[in-house]
Amino acid sequence: MSFRQVSRKINLKNYNMTNPTVNWFFDREGKWQEAYNALRNLVLDCGLTEELKWGCPCYVNQKSNIVLIHGFKDFCALLFMQGALLIDPQKILVQQTENVQSARQIRFQSIDEILDSQTIIKDYIKEAIKNDNAGLKLELKAATEFEIPVEFQNALDEIENLKTAFKKLTPGRKKGYLLHFASAKQSKTRLDRIEKCIPKILDNKGLND
Repeated sequence: MSFRQVSRKINLKNYNMTNPTVNWFFDREGKWQEAYNALRNLVLDCGLTEELKWGCPCYVNQKSNIVLIHGFKDFCALLFMQGALLIDPQKILVQQTENVQSARQIRFQSIDEILDSQTIIKDYIKEAIKNDNAGLKLELKAATEFEIPVEFQNALDEIENLKTAFKKLTPGRKKGYLLHFASAKQSKTRLDRIEKCIPKILDNKGLND
């Protein structure tokens, strides 16, 4: 199906709301380009503002990030930042991993899935906007609520400046390290990860900085 065929099925009245700094994402060649453009039209039709964040089109209500368009090898998706608050009557929201607290995806494997679900997709977007306008936010677990692997606790107890540096990290950075260490099944692997990360922690950097 060509983009011209897709365009006839999707309202293009909001093309004047597109952000030129985001156009490259939709204009480049790739597996999901038709799907991306279809999703873009649907999201803009709900009145959100288009911005570029994390290298992807992100749609904002006032100052709140509502939904993001991204893609992977086997699917493209709408990522709802506060998706865990959505009612999800269609049972289509996906939690990417067990450690993801608030975000949820709606995944698509073809342009036809999007075209056949336009009303449903808009309903989810509109509910997300309504929740944001009402000030609803998911209460996230603090970094201190995540398990600290015994190997890392030993390192914190033995290296005083490491303990001090870890306390100074932002909650998000602390969480990233704790999940990274805890996800290793073997103690040796956890120790290796901790050893590699200690210099970054001492430099007040996050796992992916």
